[in-house]
Amino acid sequence: MEIPVETESYTFEEALARLESVVRELESGKLPLEKALELFEKGIALSSICSEQLKEAERRITLLIAGEKGELVLDSTGTKEDE
Repeated sequence: MEIPVETESYTFEEALARLESVVRELESGKLPLEKALELFEKGIALSSICSEQLKEAERRITLLIAGEKGELVLDSTGTKEDE
């Protein structure tokens, strides 16, 4: 399985699917050490991408919920603004 280095451009779903694939391959136990280390490194990068995208989604949800309570809302650029 080849995972491109430019993982930053993946959607959450793409990164998660690739991460799951990496985990399955690592769990197989059939890889030479160097290949396993390479895949582990790519898995860490993919995990980081997923984590960052989840944090951003949580931030947006928090702002949207706050907007319902009359506090802050998310504008079309993704920044906070007062109602």
